[in-house]
Amino acid sequence: MTEEIKTELLQLEIQHDIKILYAVESGSRAWGFASANSDWDVRYIYVHRLDWYLSIDDKKDNQEQILPNDIDLAGWELQKALRLFRKSNPPLLEWLWSPIVYLEPFSTAGKLRELTKQYFNPKSCLHHYLHMAEGNFREYLHRDKVRVKKYFYVLRPILACDWIKQTNTMAPMEFHKLLDSQVPDKELKNEIANLLVRKMSGEELKEEPKIKKLNDFLEEKIHYYTKYIDSIERPEQPNTQLLNELFKQTMDEVW
Repeated sequence: MTEEIKTELLQLEIQHDIKILYAVESGSRAWGFASANSDWDVRYIYVHRLDWYLSIDDKKDNQEQILPNDIDLAGWELQKALRLFRKSNPPLLEWLWSPIVYLEPFSTAGKLRELTKQYFNPKSCLHHYLHMAEGNFREYLHRDKVRVKKYFYVLRPILACDWIKQTNTMAPMEFHKLLDSQVPDKELKNEIANLLVRKMSGEELKEEPKIKKLNDFLEEKIHYYTKYIDSIERPEQPNTQLLNELFKQTMDEVW
């Protein structure tokens, strides 16, 4: 499938007259809890030729396409990506540290990784993960019977919050790293590990009675971070100049 994905990405370059700077897996396969029938969630950063930027008209700065072979493609134009990076956008930061990289022919992504420490905003990232956890918990886990696989879509963002609070760095994408480092309770960790084995084996995790220990853990964490985030000061807006320079360097390197 990797070669098929690379072929589709090269087709995008030809179709849109762009260069893809960086392309990765961003969904459950990168998180480490994919099922056999999981989609391929491919995310990429791309750049146009110089003439595209020399215009006063607003232009589309993203691409989306779902292919019949279960490949979900979505990309951000470089200027959009740099503006989001300046805001410490968590999805973009996740892309930069994805364990599954399909294309990285240029130096842009590596330079962004080097700049992450300067632009990382823990408050922004905590807000993102808490909002994700709250929404999924409320929608899927707030009943006597729950869709068991949805536990992972609350656990992962909550454990990401724990990682950020502990290290003041961006959380890794891989779920096993979060589980190993952020869940000291052996009984709770075993409960989660058993669910993970079931999900990855391809078992259809439909509605089952909720797991009280997990629900209590998640509810307590959501309550805690709702208050904790308010206590964090928002850092000053970082300097844009470094990102302007990176944009120019990329254009020189690519074209």
